[in-house]
Amino acid sequence: MPPAEATLVSTIAVSLACAFLGGFVAVKLRLSPIVGYLLAGIVVGPFTPGFSADTHIAEQLAEIGVILLMFGVGIHFSLRDLVAVWRIAVPGAIVQIAVATALGAALAHFWGWPIGAAVVFGIALSVASTVVLLRALEAQGTLREEAGRIAIGWLIVEDLLMVLAMVLLPALAATSESSAALWLDLVWTLGKVAAFIALMLIVGARALPWLLDQAARTGSRELFTLAVVAAALGIAFGAAALFGVSYALGAFLAGVVINESDHSHRAAQDSQPLQDAFAVLFFVAIGMLFDPVILITEPLKLLTVVAVIIIGKALTAIAIVLLLRHPWRVALTIGASLAQIGEFSFVIAALGIATGLLSEDGQNLLLAGALISITLNPLIFWLARRV
Repeated sequence: MPPAEATLVSTIAVSLACAFLGGFVAVKLRLSPIVGYLLAGIVVGPFTPGFSADTHIAEQLAEIGVILLMFGVGIHFSLRDLVAVWRIAVPGAIVQIAVATALGAALAHFWGWPIGAAVVFGIALSVASTVVLLRALEAQGTLREEAGRIAIGWLIVEDLLMVLAMVLLPALAATSESSAALWLDLVWTLGKVAAFIALMLIVGARALPWLLDQAARTGSRELFTLAVVAAALGIAFGAAALFGVSYALGAFLAGVVINESDHSHRAAQDSQPLQDAFAVLFFVAIGMLFDPVILITEPLKLLTVVAVIIIGKALTAIAIVLLLRHPWRVALTIGASLAQIGEFSFVIAALGIATGLLSEDGQNLLLAGALISITLNPLIFWLARRV
């Protein structure tokens, strides 16, 4: 087998096998399987002995994982659910993100980091993992309760704000010479985003449902699934190539448009296995970037990061919910839901690295904070229920 093909096959095969073992052990220990996937990435990464997967291939697989994750977020995006809880979800998410970003940025500034790195670090700390939240609510049996609906609406608003952040960060990083040039670059970036959104809402809203309808009429399950995946990846690539926006935004809007079609439920169901597989590879690839040495070299910094994630974010959310006159049970559930960080934090961190705003030390602190907070999240939920 040629070396390039052998590397691709070995990276996928070993990564998935280690992810399965790690996820299986994590579930048996009543932890999120994401903990196992991240640990699998550390095991096959370049910072630990033994087999080392190809990081460049893993990063490209992770990019596909991001596209499919964001497509999944979009296809499950329900404007109806958001409208039902908007009075608490919208102000709550905005204030909580602002407070968490300020805490993280202040902490990074205290460490002597540049202001750009501090802001990216704070933003990455402010957003919780949708995957972890949904699985935690399902395990607690509160997904359909008032607290569950509010938490999901809250996360939808957070996800939308993170999509906006991913659009604006490259523009902020690219222009540092003058405020006039910065505003011009921001206006140009937002103009391209607005053009892409308009194209999706006007043309895509008609073309994609028609495409799925034609694929469904063939009676071929493979063709229908292929149409869904081709739409997700094709629109994500087209958005980046033609409009200069991120793959993530293109995939998200593709999911939102398909969600409005008559075949949205089938599209979500048929694409789920592929989303799950590449989501696992995404978390493994993130684990490969983590250098465990930081656990020894920067323990105090890591403790403060974990404190911001678990204590700072949870207390902020609880205070907001109580101020909006909701009961303690709802406040504690939402506080526990947000006391972790996950996939969007990794995406923001990777974007910060790519734009030169964030250092590798900052990324390692975020990865360690995510690993610890996701591991402790079931315990946080248990304490909230006891209270």
